[in-house]
Amino acid sequence: MKKLLTALALAPMLLVGALAHAQAHNDKETKEDIARHRAMAAAHEAAAKCLESGKGEDVCQKELQTSCKGLAIGKYCGMKHAH
Repeated sequence: MKKLLTALALAPMLLVGALAHAQAHNDKETKEDIARHRAMAAAHEAAAKCLESGKGEDVCQKELQTSCKGLAIGKYCGMKHAH
């Protein structure tokens, strides 16, 4: 009975450890994430320059959406803020 209680007490801790390990990125995935973040940053920098040039928000937003296609979730290239 004591072994059963010990096993039941340890099971949640082992499960949490296994889940944490399963969610960790390997080196290849980490490098892909880094590249994706740099590409998103470049797209946002281009959008800022577009706005600075006076092209207008709609034009710059469409350019941002085009350059971010496949990089981020949603139509705001991974970011959305209030206006």
